[in-house]
Amino acid sequence: ISGTPTTIGSPRDALRNGIAIVQQHFALVPTLSVAENVILGDEPGRRVQPRKLHATVGALADRYGLGVAPDAIVGQLSLGGRQQVEILKCLYREPRVIIFDEPTTVLTPAEADRLFATMRALAAEGRGIVLITHKLDELMAITDRISVLRAGKTVATVDTVDVDPPTLARIMVGRDVKLRSIAAFTGLATLADADDHAPITDRERSHASEDGTDSAALELRGLRVEQRGIVRLHELDLTVHRGEVVGLAGVEGNGQRELVEVLCGTRVPTAGAVVVNGVDLSHAGPRGLQAAGVRVITEDRHATGCVLDMTVAENLVTDRVARRPLSRWGWISLRKVDEHARRLIEDYDVRTPGPGTSMRSLSGGNQQRAILAREMSNEVRVLVAAQPTRGLDVGSIEDVTTRVLAARDAGAGVLLISSDLAEVLAVSDRVGVLDRGRLVAVLDRSEASLERIGPLMAGIHDEVPA
Repeated sequence: ISGTPTTIGSPRDALRNGIAIVQQHFALVPTLSVAENVILGDEPGRRVQPRKLHATVGALADRYGLGVAPDAIVGQLSLGGRQQVEILKCLYREPRVIIFDEPTTVLTPAEADRLFATMRALAAEGRGIVLITHKLDELMAITDRISVLRAGKTVATVDTVDVDPPTLARIMVGRDVKLRSIAAFTGLATLADADDHAPITDRERSHASEDGTDSAALELRGLRVEQRGIVRLHELDLTVHRGEVVGLAGVEGNGQRELVEVLCGTRVPTAGAVVVNGVDLSHAGPRGLQAAGVRVITEDRHATGCVLDMTVAENLVTDRVARRPLSRWGWISLRKVDEHARRLIEDYDVRTPGPGTSMRSLSGGNQQRAILAREMSNEVRVLVAAQPTRGLDVGSIEDVTTRVLAARDAGAGVLLISSDLAEVLAVSDRVGVLDRGRLVAVLDRSEASLERIGPLMAGIHDEVPA
């Protein structure tokens, strides 16, 4: 640090040496005020004077254009507001280096722009800014230099003006990557239509109903979810046709998790119906929905997508181990489980030493490939993919995106739920926007754009027809 080799053994050591971090997952106490969170752990004396504290924090917020009131309760702020509190916590300690870890994950495009303005102001003061992100559009917009890490090693450090996103993606993966995959990976929505996999047209969509049957794979009819008296989903109406991808965009925490729980069968809706291929399965539970061909990739692969302390083979059969040929009369055939797992590992290119390897030891990309293998090796009539590429490298994202589009082309109805607007625009045929539990608009891909959807995600939707 400043030319001196330094050992950092704890967060306090880092702060003492002028290094602070804005966490990706906010480390805030929701019941305390903004000012109380800012000074927590670094209180000025044994007794805190609220008026003086609010004046100090307010002046700091005004200095950097952070629009949060010192006396506001953190739990009542938007996600963007909470991130500003995280930044204030850092600035209160006068750091020389600030690390931002995936800072735009929970922000609308407008909130991200304000964050970048703050970062530029901090750099102009002479502070060092480290931005950790997988979105290359952010790197191109805000950085002076870029270091690329692959497999835990620095493989390149380049001046930002000397590279473009495709070149950067190639450095990251070690091979060429399709522009559409780069778009989904980097946040560059302008590349979303760059190759020949164009969104499905209304005429093509109508082919699904030429046999005289309804083309709807999944229908949500007046879906309402309440939790402890709070409405999480408000009378949601949405149809996903066979052979199309409907993307749901929105800042996290606007009802996406509750919707996925309903479609998994782990949550019963308060009102309304979930209809799969014409059959009401609102109360069918997980097994009933699986039997109807509904496959779900949940947003948190560690918490709900797999069992980390089980083997890869065990994770690949959790949904079918009670059925033949894997078991008979209550006895599991370990040989058949192993054969089944090896086949899926090869088909889905899961990089693992073997089926008996612990799921925990796999990389995030290979864990996601294993989950995809389990879900999509069954018959897929409806695929619900929630944040399917979160935390993955661009190569893994290309694999996941290809599998999702293959399910669409095979006739499944695909519901893609993502907080990454560029990912939604890159693969969707129609785009819906969730805001505070309401479906505020559904647009054809030709009508959807960053400029139109960004305000919808931020709650500005008075003039946009549903």
